[in-house]
Amino acid sequence: MGNTVWPMTVIEQQDDAIFEQLVAGVRRFNVANMGEERSQPLMVVVHNDEGELIGGVAGRTIYRNFLIEVVWVDKSYRGTGLGRQLMQRAETLAKSRHCVIAQLDTLGFQALDFYQKLGFEVIGEVPELSSSPARYFMLKYY
Repeated sequence: MGNTVWPMTVIEQQDDAIFEQLVAGVRRFNVANMGEERSQPLMVVVHNDEGELIGGVAGRTIYRNFLIEVVWVDKSYRGTGLGRQLMQRAETLAKSRHCVIAQLDTLGFQALDFYQKLGFEVIGEVPELSSSPARYFMLKYY
């Protein structure tokens, strides 16, 4: 079996059906090893008086982890405390779901200092390359 050459297909565009099949395979494996648990989306967002989205935190909780996928605050609202408030609210909700850690990643030019001020620690790093910024993997224990 180790010497079998498998026919492969290269797909260079988003294929949601195949992506969902891959995710389903990982979920089956996870359930077999960790027990049944579904990830639950967790989003905290804020709109200005005109109804425009000006910031938010989006992620999911599963297996007592808060997996933070996106944090964004509109440029004109940065430095106002909005990002901190969004993160605090999202983390409070994650804790209410019995999460004991939060994890995220950020690029070197993004918000490393911001997350560190919130108590996140760098647990891994992909170094900067000539055409790519450093990437930091961060964790916070509750």
